[in-house]
Amino acid sequence: MSGMSEHRIYVGTAAWAIPKQYDNAFPSEGSHLVRYANRFDSVEINSSFYRPHRVSTYQRWAGDVPEHFRFAVKMPRTITHEYRLRDVDEPLQRFLGEIAGLGSKLGPVLIQLPPSLKFDPKGMRSFVERLRRSFNGDVVCEPRHASWFIADVDAFLIEYRIARVAADPKPHPSAGTPGGWTGLVYYRLHGSPRMYYSAYSQESIAQTARTLEDHASAGRAAWCIFDNTAAFAATGDALSTLKLLQSQAPDR
Repeated sequence: MSGMSEHRIYVGTAAWAIPKQYDNAFPSEGSHLVRYANRFDSVEINSSFYRPHRVSTYQRWAGDVPEHFRFAVKMPRTITHEYRLRDVDEPLQRFLGEIAGLGSKLGPVLIQLPPSLKFDPKGMRSFVERLRRSFNGDVVCEPRHASWFIADVDAFLIEYRIARVAADPKPHPSAGTPGGWTGLVYYRLHGSPRMYYSAYSQESIAQTARTLEDHASAGRAAWCIFDNTAAFAATGDALSTLKLLQSQAPDR
């Protein structure tokens, strides 16, 4: 994405599958990841939520992409949904050890929380301090319970350099805009009106592109991951967003 803002904008999808209807938008040679990374410079690894991957697997993925490419990685559900952030030293260290295989190509770690998980200041501080003792990279959090969307929680997230995801559809009136640490913004667009299935309108995509440029111009790394993958809309939406960003670049 050279030629845009000097602060990077990362647009991609959740996983790097290439649907048949978009096959011609990518090179014909190479693995799906190699072909995907020819067009996009970021991806969100969601499979890590469901199962572990070997360090060697992460190393292989890192070796398949250009130097500027970045992987966001979703924290395992064992940590977030089963243990609910409590007593997670062993699985947390294992996860951090695995993703270290991405090296310099590791982007944000995504912590998506279950809708029933309320903000617990004591428990969350204990978890985040454990995390930050071992990991100093970018962290983004996608909470879904209403208790997270208040000023005190934003202050807490800022203290530990954690950005709150801006999500669509939004589970709370404030969930559609970024919160927490402002050095990074991370949009997760799940599809609307039908979550995971619906494609976004061209008007919505144009607004998304403008918003990403505004954040980047303000000095923030700006991520936008399309997660409306169930009917393969994510790839088309991400390609459309990328095209708009590239078309706007010469005017900057």
